[in-house]
Amino acid sequence: MLEILTDHGGWSWVILGLVLIGGELLAPGVFLIWLGLAALLTGLVVGLLGIGWQGAMLVFAVFAIACVIGGRLLTRRRGEEPDAATGLNDRGRQLIGKVFRLEATMTGGEGRIRVGDSSWRVIGPELLAGSEVKVVRVEGATLVVEKA
Repeated sequence: MLEILTDHGGWSWVILGLVLIGGELLAPGVFLIWLGLAALLTGLVVGLLGIGWQGAMLVFAVFAIACVIGGRLLTRRRGEEPDAATGLNDRGRQLIGKVFRLEATMTGGEGRIRVGDSSWRVIGPELLAGSEVKVVRVEGATLVVEKA
């Protein structure tokens, strides 16, 4: 393996980069593409500067870390916490910020709202039936609401 890196210089890194990017097509996960980009950049640096394999490995390690971090920043949605749940299959989270009407007067800080064909338990301030409430967060299967 070492002979490939020393004999072919930057071209071996370019080939490795293309193989990794091609591997992304076979196993999509948006990770190999960043390593492939790092290998392509390493091939460019090795080709221009003619550094040895030890230096090339260090350059690749730096580029790999930078590309993976940069890729994560590029693909993350604006305002989303890193690794936060997307809300997919989390109906309660999808309701945050929406306004509904109370089915009955809230007693003891508890009540119910109708969402589509289902009824949800809510907690919040004491309000009369028919009052509009806004969902502010979810605690388990209970929605926390405030006056809209």
